[in-house]
Amino acid sequence: MFYEEKAYLSNTKGKTLEEVAKIRNESPEGTAIDLTMEDSSRVECVYFMMTEDNVKKQLLLPYMSFCSDAASLAPEGDFLKSNPHPRAYGSFARLLGKYVREEKVIPLEKAIYGLTTLPVTNLKIQRRGALKKGYFADVVVFNPDNIQDHATFKEPHQYSTGMADVFINGVQVLKDGEHTGATPGRFVHGPGWKQP
Repeated sequence: MFYEEKAYLSNTKGKTLEEVAKIRNESPEGTAIDLTMEDSSRVECVYFMMTEDNVKKQLLLPYMSFCSDAASLAPEGDFLKSNPHPRAYGSFARLLGKYVREEKVIPLEKAIYGLTTLPVTNLKIQRRGALKKGYFADVVVFNPDNIQDHATFKEPHQYSTGMADVFINGVQVLKDGEHTGATPGRFVHGPGWKQP
């Protein structure tokens, strides 16, 4: 029964709740409840809650910092079994490509500040988020003229382009847009974390 349910649920991937309800000949409300029960509350979905105008207003707030609110994924293997929100692959590139370069909603300097120094300051994370002596050497090199997100709601498993080099803790992990194989990342915590 488990495998049959999973096989049946797999045909919902990438569809709206309305589309799934039509397939199942049910109401959208009943479909949402049934899917949740059939998949032990592990149904994932994407919500459309903000207009573009609202997004642009939020970008202009002086205290707005940026994140992806998504897991770290790869377009291969088990990751392809679900359709994540496109922000999992393109959040930062979208900010820099669409809202900075193309639509000029905010200047590049403000976007960089909102991606680096502001969030670590808010979270009280020490020695990160800026290029300063004594700080961890986390450096991202990108081309502002061609950085671009490619992930969509229908095809979310697509890497962004335009990122040239990335250094984590001083070790290069991306060189000319390709992963070097290095994994120098480490656990980063704020003042609320207590060692077990």
